Amino acid sequence: MSLVKLQARHLWIDGSLAADLIGEAPCVYLVYYPERKALLLAPIDESYFTTVHKANQALVKLRNIKGDRSISLQELLIDHDIPDDDRPLPFLHQEGLRMLHITL
Repeated sequence: MSLVKLQARHLWIDGSLAADLIGEAPCVYLVYYPERKALLLAPIDESYFTTVHKANQALVKLRNIKGDRSISLQELLIDHDIPDDDRPLPFLHQEGLRMLHITL
């Protein structure tokens, strides 16, 4: 099972990773770099992120008792003509660093 996947046009993050990365934050910062197909994500309380990236805020939804979280990517997928088929997504996450690098 993948810890990060695209499901029903939502970024789905497994509860174990979400706990370390997002915690209880109700929102995240997102920025997409189309030339690298890179989606960067950081919790809203990481203010440094917006000094480095021109990021937008997105709501985080708690999906189940395991703590899985989801974030709607519908607008991003449409704006950048990214396929919206359900699939696991490759990602990079360094423990202790509250940022996620996802390849779309």
